[in-house]
Amino acid sequence: MTPGRRYGRALPVLLSALLVATACGPVADRKPQDLRVGYDSLDGTLAVWPPRGDLSGDASATSAVTDAVRDWRSPADDRVHLPSSGILFSGRVDGAPVAIVAADVPGESASWLLQLTRDGDRYAVTRATEYTDPGYLVYSDVLPVQTPGGRRYLVSARVQTLVGPQDRTLTVADGLSAPVDVPSCTAVGVTATLRATESLPRGRAADRLLDLGTGTVDPRYPLVRDESGTGRRALTGLDTCVLAGDRGPFGSIPRRIGDRDAPRSVPTSWPMAKLTVRSLGEVALGGGAAAELQQLSWDTDAGAMTAVVYRPADGGAPVVSPADRATPLQAYQLPMPGQPLVVLSWRATRDSSLSVPPGTPLLVERPGLAVVPSPSRSQTYSLANSDKTHYRSVKPN
Repeated sequence: MTPGRRYGRALPVLLSALLVATACGPVADRKPQDLRVGYDSLDGTLAVWPPRGDLSGDASATSAVTDAVRDWRSPADDRVHLPSSGILFSGRVDGAPVAIVAADVPGESASWLLQLTRDGDRYAVTRATEYTDPGYLVYSDVLPVQTPGGRRYLVSARVQTLVGPQDRTLTVADGLSAPVDVPSCTAVGVTATLRATESLPRGRAADRLLDLGTGTVDPRYPLVRDESGTGRRALTGLDTCVLAGDRGPFGSIPRRIGDRDAPRSVPTSWPMAKLTVRSLGEVALGGGAAAELQQLSWDTDAGAMTAVVYRPADGGAPVVSPADRATPLQAYQLPMPGQPLVVLSWRATRDSSLSVPPGTPLLVERPGLAVVPSPSRSQTYSLANSDKTHYRSVKPN
């Protein structure tokens, strides 16, 4: 376990329980340098991630999986720290050997979920997604697995029941759910019921997640926490593949490693939890019918992010802006077809006053909201409050 790591959603009571000696015995004939099978975590007396799968006791499979994980490198060229990683599942899925590894990558203090398949006598990493919370991956109770037969979920021993899309209860065998038809580019809900344990004396009736769809590509982690259920409403009618694109809210702020962008890493703007939406009101642009303008908000491991969504009144495809970090004056570049716009949003008070460059047409002007044409050159907008003035500059796309 990396010292000093923030533990995400882990409960305080659970932290002390997780770091005790394992209840999971070693695989027979496992070499000392091999990955452990299962994970050394307890919740009271419950082994949270015991060995799963019909190959979990196969020493040759464990060794082959270890070799593949040892050879794998993150986008930042960091390697897995084998002593603090573990094979959560090793078995045949739809007749083919599959391994799921929770990988600790200390270089970027990252947790990766690696999915491996066997190719001849060797295993290879076929999927690698970076967990979006800096907390350790094994503190989650539901992990995504993608197979040719559809999405599956690997669950911890705390999970009593698992409900997928269309409120369908999923069959779980040896920790792995039956395949479920998750759309490519539509968010769907997944809810786990957690049994009573030492850290959860009353259990948890609804541990809610959103699956952003099977079109979510590596290294983007497809599950987002949705404890209050607001995320499902926020993403209704939105194409998650568009949201995840390089100009979409979730994918538009690249992660920087050192002094350069790292496009192969999960974006800084990738959602982790607390997806919400609020209406900014109706707007009529270019003489068209009134449409609803909304503000999306969500948490990332780099703080809160926001974006705007323009929902046409005629039911046409919504238009979304890139992400903007949460600031007193928000500036969104909205790529409206034929008329790119800048949406300025703030919390209006009696003392707040927005200033735009001279000659700038105000297509919409009301307390807390202004819409102007996208500038042909860099422009600066300012919001004056009683104690401070905030400035935002926007460059042409």
